Amino acid sequence: MKNKNRLKICCILYPRIFHIKTFKYQNQIMTNSDIRELNLQLSPQSFATLFKTNPLIHTAEIVLNWSIIVATIYVCITFLNPLTYFVAILVIGARMHALAILMHDATHFRFLQNRKWNDLISNITTMYPLFLTIENYRNNHLRHHQHVNTEQDPDWVAKLHKKEFLFPQSKWAFFRTVLSYFLLWQGIKDAYWFVKRFNLVGGKKENAPRKGSPIPQLLFYGTLVTLLSVFGGWWYFLIFWVVPYFSTFLMFQYIRSIAEHFGDMKRENDLNAARTVKTNALERFFIAPHNIGYHIEHHLYPGVPFYHLPKLHEMLMKTEEFQREAHITEGYLSGLVKEL
Repeated sequence: MKNKNRLKICCILYPRIFHIKTFKYQNQIMTNSDIRELNLQLSPQSFATLFKTNPLIHTAEIVLNWSIIVATIYVCITFLNPLTYFVAILVIGARMHALAILMHDATHFRFLQNRKWNDLISNITTMYPLFLTIENYRNNHLRHHQHVNTEQDPDWVAKLHKKEFLFPQSKWAFFRTVLSYFLLWQGIKDAYWFVKRFNLVGGKKENAPRKGSPIPQLLFYGTLVTLLSVFGGWWYFLIFWVVPYFSTFLMFQYIRSIAEHFGDMKRENDLNAARTVKTNALERFFIAPHNIGYHIEHHLYPGVPFYHLPKLHEMLMKTEEFQREAHITEGYLSGLVKEL
């Protein structure tokens, strides 16, 4: 009975009841379908436990990511040279991206059952350091889930107007965009674009996201400015946070964002409107942390926390329709690049 109730609650929290919509873009018909039309043949009892959250795992990953960032900064300062600094930028940007992915799980309330604490702790440990708030992100992201790849999807529509997301494009054009992040200019443009998107969702003021109390955010940034000023840390903040933020963090996010919904895809139903990417250890560290590569699975069941997504994928792969229809790519460098 508990499992059935849990599934019922998840269905209420994460509705997948869509009106079928289509529109043409780049000679493709984008569709938005209802998950009930898919014949996945999954027994509710077989995957009910996958919806269960474990705050300790989530917390441990937050601590691990911050520990890697601090250790990387320490090693780089101790052995400072151009090579160690370049590696530091890559690692710190990758862990910034990992923190953003943990925030993504918290956006779906997959961290703490108490929603207030879920948002407050996520803001302090992941979002405020990345100059955003979970409240702003959630409104945009849940609309993306509800209207994936349609004209009501704010994420999709916003990217349609950016040349970086126009496909097909040459491999050289893609890698040129990726490399341009190291000049910071592309990252600055992306950051400005994010500010516009998350403060005016869908271009309509009436759809602006509900904001939480500004007091925690003001306290956070006030404390940060005070500490940096008192201890003379502004230079270190610039080279070990601002530079990775505008370069590798946004670069990894760009690559992952393309993999999720862009490139050569059918977009006929929920199994091929997103892309799952099977990754190696290096790709998981830099591009797809915390199982974010299992993107089809996440769109089908956003109530499943990130640490259960591999098991969900394993179960779905046993169904005939998922095997036949799901858009699964082997690797980012070996597979995704070929589909652009």
